[in-house]
Amino acid sequence: MMRESWGKVGGPGPIFLLRILRTNNEEDVMAIFKGAGVAIVTPMFENGEVNYDKLGELLEYQIANSTDAIIICGTTGEASTLTHEEHLDVIKYAIDKVAKRVPVIAGTGSNSTETAVYLSVEAEKRGADALLQVTPYYNKATQKGLIRHFTAVAEAVNIPIILYNVPGRTGCNIQPETAVYLAKNVKNIVAIKEASGNIAQVAKLMSLADGCIDLYSGEDGQVVPALSLGGLGVISVLSNIAPKETHDMVMSYLNGDVETSRKIQLKAIPLVDALFCEVNPIPVKTALNIMGMNAGAFRGPMCEMEEANRQKLIQAMKDFGIKCCDE
Repeated sequence: MMRESWGKVGGPGPIFLLRILRTNNEEDVMAIFKGAGVAIVTPMFENGEVNYDKLGELLEYQIANSTDAIIICGTTGEASTLTHEEHLDVIKYAIDKVAKRVPVIAGTGSNSTETAVYLSVEAEKRGADALLQVTPYYNKATQKGLIRHFTAVAEAVNIPIILYNVPGRTGCNIQPETAVYLAKNVKNIVAIKEASGNIAQVAKLMSLADGCIDLYSGEDGQVVPALSLGGLGVISVLSNIAPKETHDMVMSYLNGDVETSRKIQLKAIPLVDALFCEVNPIPVKTALNIMGMNAGAFRGPMCEMEEANRQKLIQAMKDFGIKCCDE
């Protein structure tokens, strides 16, 4: 039987939450966060180079507006178009800039196990608090292959790993049984970002898990449903442009104010729809530019947003209460 308690570590400033699981007199401490973690964009100049000064500004904006964790170099951060050197430089910059004020979770997944191991080891060396591991994409994998892949990555590092299930983008679905097997058998696989959009699958996962894995919604339109199944928060695209509201949605629910959480979720639905009316991160980066925050250009094959969709996005932002500088 697994018993669970919560502890705290850290010095001055925000304190990281640790979940302490005790099984058969053994104690494992797994770094985690509760609330809204932002899947932050990677700002770029018009020539496609990373704009580190702007990234620093966005990180400060997030922390000032109650974001509970930074997820750097994920899908929204256009990690798949960064060179390995750029990828690791962006991770290191974020770690140094955040300076332990909130956890920094580095996206280090790949469709090559060797590459995923390399990026993960290097991110740990640079000070990442945890890793986000997407399923292999394009070449995909069987469930047996996923177990071998994620186990190899986890055994190469000593920091916690969040599995990332987003079959709509990768063509590869982590079955609930596979996620539970990994959480029970690999010490530092501790959580999953569930972005399948299949709430029945999420419910099955949490039923089978019986507390062995932490759940983060990867769907901004399904945050409250995930919380109702025992989720601890969201890894969010919406947080890029509405960090305080997304944080409040989660923490209201976790603090027992389900009605406030529900209202924020429902109010956000049209904006979430607009943020995903084209391939992420095209709309959210466009939204930041509309807000005057100058997230900049995209790397190919991403391109500028269709004008009709851009106008839809502007209206949804205004309706949500976000000030638009670009009309």
